[in-house]
Amino acid sequence: MTEASHTEPRRALKIGEKIQLTDPKGRMHTIVLAPGELFHTHKGLIEHDAIIGRTEGIIVSNTGGIDFQVFRPRYEDFVLSMPRGAAVVYPKDSGLIVTLGDIFPGAVVVEAGVGSGALSMALLRAVGPTGRLHSFELREEFSTIAAGNIADFFDGRPDNWSVTVGDLSEELPQAYEPGTVDRVVLDMLTPWNTLDAVSGALAPGGVVIAYVATVPQLSRFVEALRATECFSEPQSMEAMVRGWHVDGLAVRPDHRMIAHTGFLVIARRMAPGVAPLEKKKRPQGAPASSEDVDAWTKPEVTNEAVGARVAQGKKLRRVMREAGKRLDHDVSTPESDTQGSKEDQ
Repeated sequence: MTEASHTEPRRALKIGEKIQLTDPKGRMHTIVLAPGELFHTHKGLIEHDAIIGRTEGIIVSNTGGIDFQVFRPRYEDFVLSMPRGAAVVYPKDSGLIVTLGDIFPGAVVVEAGVGSGALSMALLRAVGPTGRLHSFELREEFSTIAAGNIADFFDGRPDNWSVTVGDLSEELPQAYEPGTVDRVVLDMLTPWNTLDAVSGALAPGGVVIAYVATVPQLSRFVEALRATECFSEPQSMEAMVRGWHVDGLAVRPDHRMIAHTGFLVIARRMAPGVAPLEKKKRPQGAPASSEDVDAWTKPEVTNEAVGARVAQGKKLRRVMREAGKRLDHDVSTPESDTQGSKEDQ
C-alpha cells in the first residue's frame, strides 16, 4: 500500500483562491489569498501566508487573539456574497430547479435571464463537463456581471457555457434545431412570450421550468402553457425554509425564515401532434368578467411592478467592475483583498 504524502495537505489552499473566514460571532469575510498580504479587521490582522498551503477547516488567530475558522465558500456562501446587478435565485430555489427540473449530466440546457449568474452556476454543476448550458440575457450589463461571477466560481470561464445577449424568442430558433434541447429554465418577467420558441426547441419529454415572483405571473404562465396544448399539466409550487435554534433543551423555530422568493412552474413537452390529457375540473360558477380578465392580464410587467430590485447607475457599474475581480488579481503584485461579509452585501 502506497503511503500518502504529508508534505502538502489534500486540496491545499492556493494563491489566488477565495476563502471564507468566520469569527466567533458567525460573521463571515471572504478574501482572495495572495502572498505577503494581510487581512485587516478592527481588532487585528491575519497573514495570508499563515493560510496558504494549509487545508481548510483550520483555525487561525489574528494579532488581537481573535480566532477565525477557515473554509472554502460553499455555493450558498458564494452566491449570497458575490457582486450582483439583479436579484439572485436563492439556493433553496436553485436546488429545486436542478432536482425537479431533472437537470442531468450531459444535458443540453437553455437558460433565459442570466441575472447575476447564481442559477447558471448550479446548472453548470449539474450538467457536468459533458453537458452544455446556453444562457440568453436581454441586458449586456447583466451578462458581463454573470460572466465575471461564473469565472470566479469555477476558476475560469467554463468551456461548456455560452451566453447570448438578445431575446430568447428570436435567438433560440437560430441557435438550435427543433427538438434538440433537453431542458429550458426561464427566469424572466414574461416567460409566456417565449413558449413558441421553447416548444419548438425542446425534445419530446423535455422539461420547461419557470421561476416567477408574483401570483399574476404564475397564473399567466400556467394558462399560457395549457393554451399551447404542447405541454403536460403544469405543476406549481413555492419553497419556504425555516431554520431552528438548537441550544441544549432550548429548541424552537428561528424567528426569521426565508419565506417567499418565487414560484416554480414545471411542465413537460408532449410529442409533436399529441395533445396532453385534459385535466378534469369541477364545475365552476359564472365565468370571470372581461374587466376582471383585463385587470389580471393587461398591465405591463416590469421589474418595478413585481418588486424586483435591480442595480442602476453607479451601483451597476461598480458591480460590473467587481464581478470577475478574482481572475484579474495579479498574485505577483499583490493588491488589496476583496473583503466583505454576507451582512454587508
